[in-house]
Amino acid sequence: MKAPDSLAQVAAIIEKELDKYLPPESTYPAIIYQAMRYSVLGGGKRLRAYLAVKSCEMNGGKAECAYPAACAIEMVHAYSLIHDDLPCMDNDDFRRGKPSNHKVFGEGMAVLAGDALLTRAFEVLCDAPHELEAATRISMIKELSAAAGCAGMIGGQTIDLQSEGKVLELSELAVLDAAKTGALIKAAARMGGLAAGAGANEMCALTAYAESFGLAFQITDDILDVSGESSRLGKATGSDAKKQKATYVSHYGLEQAKALAQHEVEKACQSLTLFGDKAADLIDLAESVLGRDQ
Repeated sequence: MKAPDSLAQVAAIIEKELDKYLPPESTYPAIIYQAMRYSVLGGGKRLRAYLAVKSCEMNGGKAECAYPAACAIEMVHAYSLIHDDLPCMDNDDFRRGKPSNHKVFGEGMAVLAGDALLTRAFEVLCDAPHELEAATRISMIKELSAAAGCAGMIGGQTIDLQSEGKVLELSELAVLDAAKTGALIKAAARMGGLAAGAGANEMCALTAYAESFGLAFQITDDILDVSGESSRLGKATGSDAKKQKATYVSHYGLEQAKALAQHEVEKACQSLTLFGDKAADLIDLAESVLGRDQ
């Protein structure tokens, strides 16, 4: 994925922030903190964190004001990956180029590590040291809890589990992906806007951007599962077909899926017109999705 140069810079900052928010591995009981840190640190593109930070900056806020939101989002994302990889869910043995959490720490500890990261995320938002009003924190907590709950990731994973081996209508697939993948991406953009005190029009623009960006990201994920390399992706390819999962590639075919991703990227970029030149980083991010290889 040829992403903006600033993505690596933000990722490095968020890595340090995450390290500060997580207790050392030596903290008793050590095993749970080791499992938490294993899945959160040292891997991942930090797209959601980047989206939060850049949405904040684009609306005139200081990047530091978005760091708690960015870290909370990355913790929730890591929790979802730990649980998704479990044998009772997607049963994947590798994630981010290394063995999945349950392959290292066992299934029981993986469940606990995911649970701990989910709850820690909300602690981070409550205890954030930066200058955020109480009302802003509450709004962020509402955004994140909705994205992680039954109207978001949990609902999406529920549909995903129930749909294996079944034919989904495109409308059902859209609901699945908007919940499982898109909800947290949308929350990231909106939480960044909240950190900056963005107005109603700006929040609507961020929402529209994130919805199109999230769909484009999911479509390219489906494409990479067919045409990508496991060594680049850090996880096995071909798993969707093996599990008979409905995807945009299975519905549209490879070339039409690519065209749809291109269309959604264009929509995402158009959504940011009111921000002018300040939208450059997020436009670059959206356009980089089309060149993803991981």
